[in-house]
Amino acid sequence: MKLTFKSDSPNQTVEIAKSIGPLAKERKFVSLSGPLGAGKTAFAKGIVACLCPECINLVHSPTFAIVNEYMGKTPVFHFDFYRIKSPDDLYSTGFYDYEERNGVIIIEWGELFEDCIPEDAVFVEIIPEGENRRTINITYKD
Repeated sequence: MKLTFKSDSPNQTVEIAKSIGPLAKERKFVSLSGPLGAGKTAFAKGIVACLCPECINLVHSPTFAIVNEYMGKTPVFHFDFYRIKSPDDLYSTGFYDYEERNGVIIIEWGELFEDCIPEDAVFVEIIPEGENRRTINITYKD
């Protein structure tokens, strides 16, 4: 299945992401791809707003921490693979342990280690088309 959305602002990106929150909860994994500044963290914020609304003001890029945990109604574990050097490094971050924690795992820069993401995940590609305009492609297996 492929869905395509157009966004004209970070707030609109958040709203689009909110709409796929239930799908994210069902699939457990969301991989976000796009260049620096594309809106990956804004998209993650929308999923958190849907699944863990009490944590919405805590959402920020996990680039330096590698993972941010948002513990609420539905736990969300927000990873950033940008600084990960190899698939083996995912073990030292505890990435695979999070699968057993009964929450949703969002991965920024998921395309860097796509082989480590389950095939039934939700894959989101954010394509900048100007300062604020984005095309957001969401794909997942039926």
